[in-house]
Amino acid sequence: MTAIHENQPAVEFSEITDSQSLNEVFAIRRVVFVEEQQVDPEEEYDEYESSSRHFLLKVAGIGVATGRFRSTDKGWKVERMAVLAEARGKGYGQEVLRGMLALIPRDGRPIYLHAQEHALEFYRKNSFLPEGERFWEANIPHFKCVYQQPIR
Repeated sequence: MTAIHENQPAVEFSEITDSQSLNEVFAIRRVVFVEEQQVDPEEEYDEYESSSRHFLLKVAGIGVATGRFRSTDKGWKVERMAVLAEARGKGYGQEVLRGMLALIPRDGRPIYLHAQEHALEFYRKNSFLPEGERFWEANIPHFKCVYQQPIR
């Protein structure tokens, strides 16, 4: 899916199917999670890399945002949403999230994520509501959030 706006660079959201693009995804996650947030690389890169569907958003051909989702025994889990610092505040995270939501099968199972506490408002604006108590993952406070599908 590509969006072109007058006087703005081309934005391209796509599912990753090759190792070179997956390396771009991992590079974004390394910068955001490992370098900025000090997440241990052993926690960041996990056993679900090969069973997840990965996505990359490029602006003018350069990867700036990523996310993934996977099937779990609790439903569809959105994970590893990351936007490079210089690209934040421009709607790219929302574009990745909406792109993934459009591709998650609607099979009656919940769509959920573990939101970092500082990102709760972003997820609320995108129809994810917190459930339960705050918990810690990778030394960062999180809340489980469940997608409330908009009524059409």
